[in-house]
Amino acid sequence: MSPADVYIDFFERVLENGVAVVGGLDEDELAHRPTPDANSIAWLVWHAARVQDAQIADVAGTEQLWLADGWVDRFGLDLDPQDHGYGHTSEQVGKVRASSDLLTDYLRACHGATVAYLRTLGEADLDRIVDERWDPPVTLGVRLVSIADDDAQHVGQAAYLRGLLGR
Repeated sequence: MSPADVYIDFFERVLENGVAVVGGLDEDELAHRPTPDANSIAWLVWHAARVQDAQIADVAGTEQLWLADGWVDRFGLDLDPQDHGYGHTSEQVGKVRASSDLLTDYLRACHGATVAYLRTLGEADLDRIVDERWDPPVTLGVRLVSIADDDAQHVGQAAYLRGLLGR
């Protein structure tokens, strides 16, 4: 198994779990927040996809699907088009409403772009420095782990919230 295959397997799990967590829920259930300042399932899955989209586009040197493929318009959120959720206020979290189909379709599109990029990588590519703002500087391999880990945590949080709904 190549390093790219390991990353692809991790991102496959994020996709499978993300699709499962929103499946069968209506927009109100997806937007439910157990406390006024909690994240919703919709926000968590949208944010996981947005982070994957933005960060993979950055390291791949491509445009984000959110903008290039019109996802920003399909979602129609009252947020800045470049927004991906980092640092959101409670009010901003509440603005993220979407159907399970829309969330699933965007997550699948992001996953497809991620896998296509990962298939271009060789083992040596993982040592490329992609962010010098950190000490030590961040390599591509570390960034990919960070993206997958962040996504897995958010999808896990969404699964917990689904459980609170009794679903």
